[in-house]
Amino acid sequence: MINVVQKKKVEYGDFQTPLELAKRVCQKLIELDVSPNVIVEPTCGVGNFIEAAATHFESAEKIVGVEIHTGYLQELERKKFIQDKRVEIRQGDFFQFDWSSLIDHSNGKILVLGNFPWVTNSQQGTIGGVNLPKKSNFQNHNGLDALTGKSNFDISEWMLIQTIHWLHNRDAYLAMLCKTSVSRKILNYLHSKKLNLAYCAIYEIDTKKYFDATVESCLLFCKFDSDLQNYFCDVFNNFKSSHYYRIGFRNNILIRNIDSFEKMSQLYDKSNEVKWRSGIKHDCSKVMEFRRVGDILINGLGEVVELEDTYLFPLIKGSDVAQNRTKTTDKFILVTQRFIGEPTESIKESAPKTWSYLIAHTKFLDNRKSKIYRNNPRFSIFGVGSYTFAPWKVAICGLYKKLDFRFVEKINSKPVVFDDTVYFLSFDNKEVAYQTFELLTSQVAIEFYSSLIFWDEKRPIKSSILNSLNLTMLAQPAV
Repeated sequence: MINVVQKKKVEYGDFQTPLELAKRVCQKLIELDVSPNVIVEPTCGVGNFIEAAATHFESAEKIVGVEIHTGYLQELERKKFIQDKRVEIRQGDFFQFDWSSLIDHSNGKILVLGNFPWVTNSQQGTIGGVNLPKKSNFQNHNGLDALTGKSNFDISEWMLIQTIHWLHNRDAYLAMLCKTSVSRKILNYLHSKKLNLAYCAIYEIDTKKYFDATVESCLLFCKFDSDLQNYFCDVFNNFKSSHYYRIGFRNNILIRNIDSFEKMSQLYDKSNEVKWRSGIKHDCSKVMEFRRVGDILINGLGEVVELEDTYLFPLIKGSDVAQNRTKTTDKFILVTQRFIGEPTESIKESAPKTWSYLIAHTKFLDNRKSKIYRNNPRFSIFGVGSYTFAPWKVAICGLYKKLDFRFVEKINSKPVVFDDTVYFLSFDNKEVAYQTFELLTSQVAIEFYSSLIFWDEKRPIKSSILNSLNLTMLAQPAV
């Protein structure tokens, strides 16, 4: 059980910024010629950013900190910098505070500085947290994206978006610590809404050192004005580095490295006829997946089961693909349909043992939480089609941070089936399959994909990225 103190820490994403890091951020802003008249720290906590700002920005006329916790406010009252007449601390909830009034009544250049909570809305739901904005589909997800988890978001993302709208069309700056993945979402948002942006940069930070966390994080710096729409971002390894690469938009998608991409842009094809597919989604591994031990089949519940081979297929998981364990397997999966929406009642006649097994485990299968199973045939699966049963495949795991493609053949005369962490191309011709594998493992293909992939993401390799390479163009001999 999570205790009350832990719950509050998680609920408020309470990663207090060390004073050392707050000072380093302010020093970098000075190096960038940031000279604000008004500084705002919307979630100031124990006040380390306020203290750093008061020390470094001597020309600032007003420094405002807002904090919800009375304990932190009491701690702030005991600190020396609170004596600075420019410093004003207010108690307030970010989600209820009248930010428009504060910003509108601030004259001159504004700097919004700080570190918003590092917590997602789903984490809040898990602990029963209430530190959330009002529910809305602000990312405009629809269909399966909304149903299968893409509507989950970082609270800091929502807060940063609100902050951007305060600063839109102003002579202003944003300097906020956040997850690196969130910083790119903000750039995407600015681009999608066509909001003004003069300049953007990311400075990676040592999250383990400063926060004892393993997530990739950074300082996101944005300069706003009323004229420019520069939708690119320079990425630096640290505060001291002068070397950077530039992310930005081409073909209306965010590119990890614009310079590298433009050298091979002729290979990009959004309408590519070759389609990468993801493996099977069933959300019930204890019932649908098995291990064979000798001649015995055991499900995830530890039960010994007896099933016909009709709907059983060799299963290769993402970790197997990543580790190149694709020649043999002791794992199997029930594939109840050959295409999405296919009626499943025929299993009763063609494989009565399998049907009896499914009926015996209805309490698991009929209670799968995802809405995608509603109004679909009983015991449905997703990510299935004619491509599932092709004899040859080229596969890659989306979760691993390396472009390792695998050539996969049948196992024991049956086509291999993947879990939904795997992307694959399917083939009826072995020669074509292997030629495609060789193309995908070529240096040119690897460099092309590397220019697009953000490796710090939870699932860095995506079907949209894989599908963007024109294999026909790649196969043409160099002129």
